[in-house]
Amino acid sequence: MHSLDSFFATVKLPSIPEVASRLIKTLNDDNAGVRDIRDLIAQDPALSAKLLRLANSAQFGLPRGVSSLDDAIQMVGMVKVRSLALGACISDAFPALPGLDPQAFWQASMACASYAQWLANALDMDGQQAWLTGMMLRLGELLIGQANPDALAEIEKLPHQPGIRWERERRLTGFSEGQITAELARRWNFPMQITQALERSYDPLVEQAFSRLGAVLNLAGILADVPHANAATVDHLPPDVIAALALDIRWMKDNFPSAETFISLH
Repeated sequence: MHSLDSFFATVKLPSIPEVASRLIKTLNDDNAGVRDIRDLIAQDPALSAKLLRLANSAQFGLPRGVSSLDDAIQMVGMVKVRSLALGACISDAFPALPGLDPQAFWQASMACASYAQWLANALDMDGQQAWLTGMMLRLGELLIGQANPDALAEIEKLPHQPGIRWERERRLTGFSEGQITAELARRWNFPMQITQALERSYDPLVEQAFSRLGAVLNLAGILADVPHANAATVDHLPPDVIAALALDIRWMKDNFPSAETFISLH
């Protein structure tokens, strides 16, 4: 048995609601339209209410309030509403773990999602796909904590420099959180582009087949690990990854996003 399979034999996979499973299928369906997405989400009243709350939050800055899913989709966009719905379902599927601050964890996950979207948009990539994949990146750590609480304590031990968590995960389990999340995403039937990006996020340049989204996740994950990140933080990002993506460092500094614009699912 492959060692990653061995790891998954020691954990209980989180259960996501049926609406999430069906929304995941639409990620691979080019024919899925606005009505399909709306009808799926409408099957879950609690999820619908949460999405309306999110759409009316200050981060979206909408000119008027929204009171229905149709309004939310019209003003926010179908793809973004679907990403938010999947993000909400996934985050609700994981219970809190002893030794891990849930508020800090999900705040970092939302930061990773937002940085990934920011970078993807600059590269003319799918920003919503990047947001969803970035939001998922750290899920593997939750599975590590379930399988081995002692390893989780070591992974989260201070000091906690950006990127050091990935090195600790590899040393203690043989895998990075991204590789574990990638396997989880496969079992949840996410698109191959998302699973490959997660798998390569730890070291996106070592793989023979370069993943642009994986490189975006690498930078986003590092930024999310920096408390109060700002334009100066760009100087501490891996220059080889920035070069591989052909990102303009001056543009990154001039357009560095504010944490106040980040969406919170909690």
